[in-house]
Amino acid sequence: MAAGAAGMVLGRPLEPWDFGSTADIFKTIPQDLLAELCGQIIQYLQCQIPGVNTVELCQRFQAAGIEIIASDLAKVVNVVSSVFSTAAKDNLSTEELSMRLGSAVGTLPKQALQVIRHVWNEQGKSITGSEDAKSRGMVGQLIDFQWKLGVAVGSDSCRSLKCPYVTMAIKVADASGHVTSKSFEMTVPQFQNFYSQFKEMASVLETV
Repeated sequence: MAAGAAGMVLGRPLEPWDFGSTADIFKTIPQDLLAELCGQIIQYLQCQIPGVNTVELCQRFQAAGIEIIASDLAKVVNVVSSVFSTAAKDNLSTEELSMRLGSAVGTLPKQALQVIRHVWNEQGKSITGSEDAKSRGMVGQLIDFQWKLGVAVGSDSCRSLKCPYVTMAIKVADASGHVTSKSFEMTVPQFQNFYSQFKEMASVLETV
């Protein structure tokens, strides 16, 4: 069903997207690479991939001579993911999506709008009405989890030499699909408490 007027879908007023300064970042991305990025976001919303690795994409973009940093590319991922997940939730047609994009705050470059419209027209049906796409617009996902045991020479929490500690490394995709890696250290007592909490969760899950 087509929108009755700009800013309305099925009779409901819509809040305009606010692209803000992100519009300037879109100008630096060629259409073919933006189409690839949009395709990966669709795959993420389809649960075909765990997330969009902006660090890896940034390296590829830079190798192609595009001056862009990972944090700026992450903003683009956040914007496009928000557009697609909202379009899926509201069951927008290509024409309705174009109307909303046209009335957005901080209008995107024409080339970027064409790419987003084209990708949605070709692949949008695969996530329209999808519960996975809706849920992925609200929560993130744990992609990888690793740990290793080490021995500290000395620290604020460990005064004695050769005190063991555990290094945790996790990789997560936020609600938009942007992948980040985090690492932190825990003392053995902290790790034991961490383990007991996970064991308790596992026990609860077994009873569900």
